[in-house]
Amino acid sequence: MTRKELIQLVEQILDVEKYTEDQLNEMLELLHRNVPHPAISDLICYENLSSEEIVDKALNYKPIQL
Repeated sequence: MTRKELIQLVEQILDVEKYTEDQLNEMLELLHRNVPHPAISDLICYENLSSEEIVDKALNYKPIQL
């Protein structure tokens, strides 16, 4: 997915009242499959970020090298 598509997907997820729980879960799963961040849903639910900031953080995630 492109960055723009990911931003649109996050915007849809943020509009929780418009979708059923199953639809939201499907969108979150799609998002999880397309970004390296292991806790993308935490960025959406617990941080006060714009959709662009969420996507940028998720795409720029780098795991800690041991």
